[in-house]
Amino acid sequence: MTSARSMTRSAPSTVQATSITSSLLTVQTPGRGFIDLTGEARAFIADAGAGDGALTLFIRHTSASLTIQENADPSVLVDLATALARLAPENTGWVHDLEGPDDMPAHIKTMLTATSLQVPVLDGALALGTWQGIYLIEHRSRPHQREVVLQFIGSQR
Repeated sequence: MTSARSMTRSAPSTVQATSITSSLLTVQTPGRGFIDLTGEARAFIADAGAGDGALTLFIRHTSASLTIQENADPSVLVDLATALARLAPENTGWVHDLEGPDDMPAHIKTMLTATSLQVPVLDGALALGTWQGIYLIEHRSRPHQREVVLQFIGSQR
């Protein structure tokens, strides 16, 4: 049991959501792996003139996904890719294989991760933790062009 003294919460703040700003980010992937989108998300928030609100990211695909993960030690991403490969291996008799042996495993990996993320925006900055980054995960072995919808809802500076 956690004592009440080990937690603190700031006072609530309220803003009127005065804007919705959207953009389509097109990403050419090199094939299977993680692509850091954090810089693009920050640039979008700056271009939107964001104050306080929320950034939603939505990937328009079923064989690639999004995640928020550690951005300090690259071995974390290696281990995550290994774990996903173990959870949904190729060449294990999947019925759906129209686009190759990585097709169905890619759909399973997307189901296990996320197709959308929401990140709070406070005073014009993403409220990510110190070691957090936003990643697109390409689950297919060959390169693909992926689309990520970025949408900020909130106040403007």
